[in-house]
Amino acid sequence: MSFNVRNMTVHEALSLMERRECTSEQIIRGLLDEIRAVDGRIDAYLMVNEDDAINQAKAADRARAEGKKGKLLGVPIAVKDILNVRGQQCTCASRILSGYVSPYDATAVARLRSEGAVFVGRTNLDEFAMGSTTENSGFKVTKNPRNTDYVPGGSSGGSAAAVAGGEAIAALGTDTGGSVRLPAAFCGCVGLKPSYGRISRYGLTAYASSLDQIGPITKDVTDAAVLLGTMAGWDEMDSTSVKIPVPDYMAGLSGDLKNMKLGLPREYFVKGMDPEVEKIVRAAVAKCRALGAEIVDVSLPHTEYAVSTYYIIATAEASANLARFDGVRYGFRIKGASDPIDMYGKTRAAGFGPEVKRRIILGTYVLSSGYYDAYYLSAQKVRTLIRRDFENVFKQCDALLAPVSPTVAYRIGEKTGDPLQMYLGDIFTVTANLAGICGLSVPCGVNKEGLPVGLQVLGPAFGEEKILRIGHAYESAST
Repeated sequence: MSFNVRNMTVHEALSLMERRECTSEQIIRGLLDEIRAVDGRIDAYLMVNEDDAINQAKAADRARAEGKKGKLLGVPIAVKDILNVRGQQCTCASRILSGYVSPYDATAVARLRSEGAVFVGRTNLDEFAMGSTTENSGFKVTKNPRNTDYVPGGSSGGSAAAVAGGEAIAALGTDTGGSVRLPAAFCGCVGLKPSYGRISRYGLTAYASSLDQIGPITKDVTDAAVLLGTMAGWDEMDSTSVKIPVPDYMAGLSGDLKNMKLGLPREYFVKGMDPEVEKIVRAAVAKCRALGAEIVDVSLPHTEYAVSTYYIIATAEASANLARFDGVRYGFRIKGASDPIDMYGKTRAAGFGPEVKRRIILGTYVLSSGYYDAYYLSAQKVRTLIRRDFENVFKQCDALLAPVSPTVAYRIGEKTGDPLQMYLGDIFTVTANLAGICGLSVPCGVNKEGLPVGLQVLGPAFGEEKILRIGHAYESAST
């Protein structure tokens, strides 16, 4: 083959196929070779069906030969194993869903499929998307391709590791509190969290319904724009999707930031953050200034309450959403139970991992009689204050620049014994989910050990066009 699948982007693959310089089948076979060579070291995938992927690619090649069109015709996409893809497993990296095969496509997947995308495999994650390292999977621990002693971030760590490790051209993840942006930053790729309501959540196994969003993890900002434009839009199957026009995101990508005002939230540059991370991010901010942006200092005063607010709301919703996994209708069921109540308890005890149990217990507690007002209702009020902080700031500027995380990736096992410290690492990402706004992670450098740092671009609700323009301008000036 005269092309490099390992570093190939979506738009490069499309261009090659349109010029008849390669076929989808050749790309898929090259990608499968990479997966076989690399994944034993990285463990990004939970499942790859080689025969099915090749058959999908052959069908795409036939369609192209017949003159059929598609925005993603023949392009392989990896999918986080929490999104339903017809005929493929959907375990959510949990033993309680071992053996479950989805009978339908999630809306985001169906829209990609309708444009000719090929679905190559299922990527690993923290069980039910609950975690920041992909160490909480019920099946395996994914490693960071930049250094396999380090975590890839989570919960979409498998998707980010597959893209960064050359095992996927692009992948889908989900972001409940940073689960697309954090692994993208840790692995050195691009991750987009759309505004709440921009992409339908139908077919996404819910963790926290008011926070979850589906987003792409890609090798560059152009690919993120392509995938977002394909998946976005109102869906009658999701009552929380918003019926507003979807812009042409590709048309909005330009080479400079003239006439843009970008805010630096002082609460996102705090004592205790890694000095190297701050230095690299501030250098990226300086580059944005050189591209024509006006940089202004702003404040998001309720940021200090974001992590506690997030973990009350997210665990409460998780407690309710995961109640359905009881061994009755599908998935794992314990043997030898004496009665239905015994079966429920023993099935959930054996089927869920420790982090999922921890969050279910916390969520059940904050929703319980006598504590609902003190915890859950109070958290919802603080959430409103956090959202208003962003609304006020976006009256002053077009978007915000910040780190994705206060640190680079850390060693596998380093924080598993102290969940609270791991939760605190989400301080710069959970706010976007609480406010329902959009966020983008773009690689902006590496530290002395070669571990990537991500620049976070935060925009107002349904302001994806702005953050993609900013990310693309920065990326173009940096390569």
